[in-house]
Amino acid sequence: MGTTELKSDNLFEMMKIHLASDAGKELTKNIGLVYQINIAPKKIGFDEVSYIVDLKKGEVTKGKYEGGKPDATFSFKDDDFIKVATGKMNPQIAFMRGAMKIKGSLSAAQKFTPDIFPKPAKMRSEMLLYYCITSQSNGEGPSNKGKEPVE
Repeated sequence: MGTTELKSDNLFEMMKIHLASDAGKELTKNIGLVYQINIAPKKIGFDEVSYIVDLKKGEVTKGKYEGGKPDATFSFKDDDFIKVATGKMNPQIAFMRGAMKIKGSLSAAQKFTPDIFPKPAKMRSEMLLYYCITSQSNGEGPSNKGKEPVE
C-alpha cells in the first residue's frame, strides 16, 4: 500500500465529523449498511487505500473491513471518488464509464449516493466547529481572558 496523500483522505476525515452530527445520525438510522471504499491514486487496483464507511455504527475508519463482508465494496481513482462524493459525477454514470467498480449487494450499492456525504459548505462549517471545540479543549483555542462576557 502506498503512502501517497489522497484528496479523499480529507473528505473521509470530514465524513467522521458529519456522521457525529444530527444529519449523520439520521443517515445511520436510515441506511444501516457498511461500505468499503478502495481509493487508488492513479489506477483502480493499484496502491489502493481502503476506508470503511459504517452506516450501522456511524463510523469511518481507515483499513479493510474486519467484521465479515461489507454490504458493498467500491473502487475508485482518487479524483473520480471526489467527483462522485461531491455530486459532480453521477454514481451510475461513474459505474458505466468504469470510473467506479462495485462488489457485493447491488441493492446496498444503489443506496450509495452523494447524499451520504456532507455538502462542501456544510463540511467547512462542521470542520470549523470541530477545530474550535478541539482546540479550546486542549488549550490551543482563542482565550477570553480579560474580556467582558457578551450577553
